[in-house]
Amino acid sequence: MTRRRRPVLLIISAPSGTGKTTLAKRLLAEFKRMRRCITCTTRPRRPGEINGRDYIFLDEAEFQRRAAQGYFLEHAKVHGHCYGTPRLRVEQALSDGCDLLLAIDVQGAAQIRKLISRAPGSILAEAFVDVFVAPPSMAALKARLEKRGQDDRATMHLRLRNAAREMACARCYRYLVVNERLAAALASLRAIILAEHCRREGG
Repeated sequence: MTRRRRPVLLIISAPSGTGKTTLAKRLLAEFKRMRRCITCTTRPRRPGEINGRDYIFLDEAEFQRRAAQGYFLEHAKVHGHCYGTPRLRVEQALSDGCDLLLAIDVQGAAQIRKLISRAPGSILAEAFVDVFVAPPSMAALKARLEKRGQDDRATMHLRLRNAAREMACARCYRYLVVNERLAAALASLRAIILAEHCRREGG
């Protein structure tokens, strides 16, 4: 019996400092047919980042213009900066049979859920899989942010406040993965992807 390969749109949300970026990189290295969806942002470019590879960097006016035109699948303001996912890029990649990994805030994930609830038979709805990656505890998250050393005290407090709000949204996700040990969290994400590829369409 042959069956059409079902593409997966893997949504990963996590508080800042939980290891989302590291996990995403490991998954992309392992699953060769999975692509990272490059999002747009208004935040300043960090050292080593390349426009079009890491993010599509836009100024505030251009970002808002595109948002008003319906360019984004989802968009949100996170830590004072705007982030948005180009809709046509996502739909085209899924139509081509590619898996997509999209690391976004809980606001963006909620927007996509609302969108697909209005079109249950769409390719977005069929491919959609959402995972919340949580730290083992808020104390552990605080320690990770301090060890990372990228933020001043005020920014760290903001990230921790946002983390508490984001953790409350974890119940909205189909899957929950606690990243206490990177290898175990990666194994859980790998199992989710493999299981979703085996799921019946419409199931």
